[in-house]
Amino acid sequence: MKSVAFHTLGCKLNFSETSTLSRTLEAEGFLKKEFEEEADVYVINTCSVTENADKECRQLVRRIQRRAPESLVVITGCYAQLKPQEIASIPGVDLVLGAAEKFNIAEHLRELSKGDSAKICSCEIEDVEGFHASYSVNDRTRTFLKVQDGCDYNCSFCTIPLARGHSRSDSIEGVLENVKALSQSGTREIVLTGINLGDFGKGTHGGKKREETFFELIQELDATDGIDRYRISSIEPNLLSNEIIDFVAQSRRFMPHFHIPLQSGSNEVLGQMRRRYRRELYADRVARIKELMPHCCIGVDVIVGFPGETEELFRETFDFLHQLDVSYFHVFTYSERANTLAVDMPGAVPMHIRQERNKVLRNLSYQKMQYFTQQQMGAKRAVLFESAEKSGMMEGFTDNYIKVRTPYREEWVNEIVDWELR
Repeated sequence: MKSVAFHTLGCKLNFSETSTLSRTLEAEGFLKKEFEEEADVYVINTCSVTENADKECRQLVRRIQRRAPESLVVITGCYAQLKPQEIASIPGVDLVLGAAEKFNIAEHLRELSKGDSAKICSCEIEDVEGFHASYSVNDRTRTFLKVQDGCDYNCSFCTIPLARGHSRSDSIEGVLENVKALSQSGTREIVLTGINLGDFGKGTHGGKKREETFFELIQELDATDGIDRYRISSIEPNLLSNEIIDFVAQSRRFMPHFHIPLQSGSNEVLGQMRRRYRRELYADRVARIKELMPHCCIGVDVIVGFPGETEELFRETFDFLHQLDVSYFHVFTYSERANTLAVDMPGAVPMHIRQERNKVLRNLSYQKMQYFTQQQMGAKRAVLFESAEKSGMMEGFTDNYIKVRTPYREEWVNEIVDWELR
């Protein structure tokens, strides 16, 4: 029996796909091992949103070479689609699988042997069709379910359309089938994931063009028994309609928790980024959520150091976020990516200034989360406890995404407990 080990870089979507690749190879007779163990095959599922992800991929391959020089090394994911030749030139890499081939990994491994030059199985991203459903199963508590892939937006900083292709998605029927299987395995919470989740519904089914909507999907999920909790992983503000917000506010199963990319609080920078909204729309969305769900947790993605972001424009972002009733940020330092419009824009921000701005916003994020948590003290919220035991403690999240720690109790694992925050 051959063994295989996996390592994932990047987003939750990548984690769900790695989990599916793992199940595919286990069904083919492979024994799954931890990445730090010696295995016959190593699979690295890459990201290429930032330069660091590229560097980390190279470092991982070098580690494998030192530990197990005779093992096969397979690279897939966004970096593999964007720069297959560059990856194939890394000493120790045996197989590079692009976006259209990653789910055919078992077939490719049957034909692969160590010592040959690296094999590239890729295609033009415009030719990538079809949707491959994926979900992560690390424990039963929370599962990330991919329902959408690709993106038709062309933000000036982003390589994802080049790596993932055009927007396409599962059918509502297909999602419900996966939800049923996850329910039967004991899963209590599903996080819906996608590259542009609010764009759900595009694609073909049985050779026919299909038009469904994300709103229709969440209505169907809410009416289906079996899963107690759903979260919406990330949704563009221009696709987060009032009807979606209103629905979540009265939903039985969808948690009061949104993650909404902002990227900049400056309309001038948003225009240069080619985002499809302005900050006034973003503020309106937040205000509506908080009007209907004052207890709702709202996360924000923001990029610092975009070309042309002067100190004054950064201050606009800081001030906008400071006054906005949101709960936490994911802060990204802008990094130049080949084949994007932004890479040729004037006004590059020195790296040390980008890093300083990142630190400023992360500090503000910490203050925001402290304030949000403090507001909830004394309230009773439903907590789903996880299985991991850490130094005699266990953790779980409230419906509105506040982390709770308490002494470990086995009977609470994967259970939803009413909890008074204090």
